[in-house]
Amino acid sequence: MRIVVLDDFHCTYDSSKGIARLRELADVIIYTDAPGSRAELVERLRNVPVVIANRERTRFPADLFAELPKLELLCNTGGHAYHVDLKAATEAGVALVLAYSGDPATLGLSTAELTIALMMAVMRQIPQSDRGIRNGEWQLPLGRCLYGKTLGLLGLGRVGAQVARLATAFNMRLLAWSQNMTPERAAAAGAEYRALDDLLAESDVVSVHVALSDRTRGMLDETRLRKMRRTAYLVNTSRGAIVYENALARLLAENAIAGAALDVFVSEPLPAAHPFTQLSNVVMTSHLGWPTDLTYDTFSEDCARQIGKYLAGDYSAVQNPESLIRKPNRLRL
Repeated sequence: MRIVVLDDFHCTYDSSKGIARLRELADVIIYTDAPGSRAELVERLRNVPVVIANRERTRFPADLFAELPKLELLCNTGGHAYHVDLKAATEAGVALVLAYSGDPATLGLSTAELTIALMMAVMRQIPQSDRGIRNGEWQLPLGRCLYGKTLGLLGLGRVGAQVARLATAFNMRLLAWSQNMTPERAAAAGAEYRALDDLLAESDVVSVHVALSDRTRGMLDETRLRKMRRTAYLVNTSRGAIVYENALARLLAENAIAGAALDVFVSEPLPAAHPFTQLSNVVMTSHLGWPTDLTYDTFSEDCARQIGKYLAGDYSAVQNPESLIRKPNRLRL
């Protein structure tokens, strides 16, 4: 049996403990480069029953499954698979599992650490100072500390809860909202529940941690963004489409809010002419929340666990159980 790992562009899987365990079960082939064409991708996956897809780098549209009749398990790292045509996968008998669970103490921590770093970067103008020094300047901007500020968390899931925990080290006052939030759940994380509009109006920093869905797409439109204080900052390490980017750019250009720190965008890579690139009160990173040593260790370990469960006949983690009926004769150890 062969297992193929796609898009290991950070070259981390080969030396991981999880892959070492999978090599006891199968021949594991790791690709660190993207295929040059669709035909090359099909050739890499031909007659391969199990594929580990690293995040969202390779799309799995409906017509691809038609060319991979031997594929029966797609193990995708991360908490979602927006890039997979799940209906087509199901009809083709391809089971989907998600590999991202790990130690609850560290789950979501890499993105949470970046969130705190982005807060500090935009509030202390760290990138601007670095650029100034490189240009022979010696700027002394007035920075703002996290200490004692009010942090509004949109979402208290695996990342939001970690941000809440880290923020307590700065004695930040925590507010929280999500569509399913209750005062009791907020209090369990050390936060006070607020309605969304109230949270926006009361926070010094608003940090986005809700998942992208039909309910949250475009949730932070211009009307809502204008409820924020002029001295407030927006941080988004979740998904770009939750925020109306053009509206945010207008507010930033007007100094209607103090600044924004963004790790995610509607289009990635960000177009060179995007309005954000012209604004001095924006700090941007290139979707760096997830690619860390800690995250890859988690991915590798959970891939081994999920694939091992599947090969043992435990299909409890399959996201599309209807697929199992389409190919009844499944791989077994």
